[in-house]
Amino acid sequence: MTKKEKKELTKILITIIILFIVTLLPLDMKVKFILYIIAYLIVGYIVVIKAIQNILSGQVFDENFLMSIATIGAFITGEYIEAVLVMLLYQIGELFQSYAVGKSRKSITELMDIRPDYANIEVDGKVIKTDPEELKVGTTIIIKPGEKVPLDGIVEKGESTLDTSALTGESLPRKVTENDQVLSGCINKTGLLTARVTKEFEESTASKILDLVENASNKKAKAENFISKFAKYYTPIVVILALCLAFLPPIFIPEVTVLECIKRAMTFLVISCPCALVISVPLGFFGGIGGASRQGILIKGSNYMETLANTKTVVFDKTGTITEGKFQVVKVNAKQQEKLLELASLAESYSTHPIAEAIREKFSKKLDKKRVKKIKEIAGQGIQAEIDGKKVYVGNDKLLQSQKIKVPSTNELGTIVYVAEEKTCLGYIVIADKIKDNAKQAISELKQKSHVKQTIMLTGDKKEIADDIAKQVEIDKVHSELLPQDKVEQLEIILKKQTAKEKVAFVGDGINDAPVLTRADIGIAMGALGSDAAIEAADVVIMDDDISKISTAISLSQRTIRIVKQNIYFAIGIKVFFLLLGALGLANMMEAVFADVGVSIIAILNSMRTLKVSNKKR
Repeated sequence: MTKKEKKELTKILITIIILFIVTLLPLDMKVKFILYIIAYLIVGYIVVIKAIQNILSGQVFDENFLMSIATIGAFITGEYIEAVLVMLLYQIGELFQSYAVGKSRKSITELMDIRPDYANIEVDGKVIKTDPEELKVGTTIIIKPGEKVPLDGIVEKGESTLDTSALTGESLPRKVTENDQVLSGCINKTGLLTARVTKEFEESTASKILDLVENASNKKAKAENFISKFAKYYTPIVVILALCLAFLPPIFIPEVTVLECIKRAMTFLVISCPCALVISVPLGFFGGIGGASRQGILIKGSNYMETLANTKTVVFDKTGTITEGKFQVVKVNAKQQEKLLELASLAESYSTHPIAEAIREKFSKKLDKKRVKKIKEIAGQGIQAEIDGKKVYVGNDKLLQSQKIKVPSTNELGTIVYVAEEKTCLGYIVIADKIKDNAKQAISELKQKSHVKQTIMLTGDKKEIADDIAKQVEIDKVHSELLPQDKVEQLEIILKKQTAKEKVAFVGDGINDAPVLTRADIGIAMGALGSDAAIEAADVVIMDDDISKISTAISLSQRTIRIVKQNIYFAIGIKVFFLLLGALGLANMMEAVFADVGVSIIAILNSMRTLKVSNKKR
């Protein structure tokens, strides 16, 4: 509990003690009146002051105005205890709201802890602390065990494990060594690291995430906009109705007294306070965004939650989204597999091409590059090298055909790299981009748990490869061999086929996906390996590239919207019911207070459910 909340709780307890004294002890009426005034001022003076300040600034009709008018009117009509109880129960409701908001802010506050306080640099042999915002790209920084990584960089020296939970929501530490990337906001757990800064502070991962979260509340959903418009017209209407209740009935009904009508009008004003709506709706969205952030899902605004909730078609990019985005050897077809991999690795030993790296990684043993002579790269075909005095060819079928070497037939899907020694083909290596382990399950969950009607894949890859991947993960439709502009055209066709309420989400990670992410109703970027352009263009960012979290994001948004709508229907329904009772004189001031505070507390409790997100692995 914060200091402010403790102070408010103290005021509430003192007021309750005074009310007990007034009620239980046989005190003089003047003493009782003074004690009522003291109790009223203890819990209500802030409301009255706010009402006066708002009137002076031109904002007359708000809940502070309603509460002040109603309670002052209660004092005038002799309903002292009711006046104090109105303020007391209102402040209890406010305290409850403050606690609920504080709880929902906790996940955001924890995320804010990723902001680095300092960076270590070495000057004249001494390690000194400096402001991360002052460091430039290329600066060497030192990250000690237990410290936050201040800026994005590449490890130049050292080995350690990083706690990435603040960024990704994942508790499993990530091992890093030389040439590995480190992201700002992670915590260095074990070893001393020396890293070279690759991005300035404003462009760093931690800075961008904080900016996304801090600005999320600026983008309001339709439900929030509805509440703002509702309150604008609602408050003056109820004030006018209260005035009518106070002064019109005695004119037309002689049996009704002015005092009685004023009491009804005061009761009507207390009931009319739209606290439950004003508090619970933004709190519901705030809780949903906070709960998502704890799972490594950054939703840039409550308006995007509404769109996510109505998503019926999810369109995927392939590389880095459905697949891991990294080439690897999936098959070696040869009588002497070890020899084939060794020759291929030696021939590709100086290449930085992803295919060459995949082959070397598969062989994994140390290479003696002195065995390699006269390396020649043949554009569009492969590499010719002299290894141990023999000519070796590593490349596609065109390379072997140009040397009149017989090419074995194959129906393998993926990139085929043939290896030949002199005039004999030793076999081939199949290289492909591996499908993510949970891709099939994630697609299934989208349909079963998130009620998505259709899944589509757009890719620039070959048709046979794209069709095979789509079949394996059970995606409904696939469009292959597309250029970036082709993807936008295909998305336009998909969007035209949807109804007004059905939304289309696009999931991608590459810089070429940025135009499609922007055009879709909702853009979802894979944040860990994704490009900066994709993350900037997207409305939702999955920080650990876990494709199953797309379903989590949609389901969480659907749940948040359900809770928000429940609060709206419940609060308005109860309000209308008790307003009718108050107008007819069937509800007194005490019942009005309980109705108002009770509805607010129930709505707040309901909104707090948005904070709870299952950590269960899918």
